[in-house]
Amino acid sequence: MKKMFGEFKEFISKGNVLDMAVGIIIGGAFTAIVNSLVQDILNPLINTILGGFSFDSMNLIVKWPWIKGINEAIYATNPSTWQEVLRKIFPNPIDYPVFCFGNFISAIITFFVTALALFILIKSINKAKAMTEKKKAEEEAAAPTTKICPFCKSEINIEATKCPHCTSDQPKA
Repeated sequence: MKKMFGEFKEFISKGNVLDMAVGIIIGGAFTAIVNSLVQDILNPLINTILGGFSFDSMNLIVKWPWIKGINEAIYATNPSTWQEVLRKIFPNPIDYPVFCFGNFISAIITFFVTALALFILIKSINKAKAMTEKKKAEEEAAAPTTKICPFCKSEINIEATKCPHCTSDQPKA
């Protein structure tokens, strides 16, 4: 038990777990922001453009005849024991199922807005990273790669210890 606790403590104290926890917390806050953007700004804008049409009111009532038969069997006037149990669990009979696919469309819009926001965020981070790496590469490229031999005045590699032209030993810097 003590060994397992020590392993767990080591696992928790790793930086990756803490980074992941921070990411999950920020992700939750980001989700709340995107949900608010979609529900409070985009959906009303779309509803206005569509002339007051709301996704939330979109639903489909499935009127299958066998559903009525099941409900009538469950809520019959002379119920058997299992029907009485069902009546206690479901006190109000449901005539037909209603599929609210408007909420699903709102969830799809939320997903695409979230994906777009993450895409823009990651693209900007990658662009900033590329600019930093480019700046580093330019600084490294700006550093001299050649030097002048003090004896024959030829241009030689900065790391050369002997001049390839005059074969003289190069002084140490």
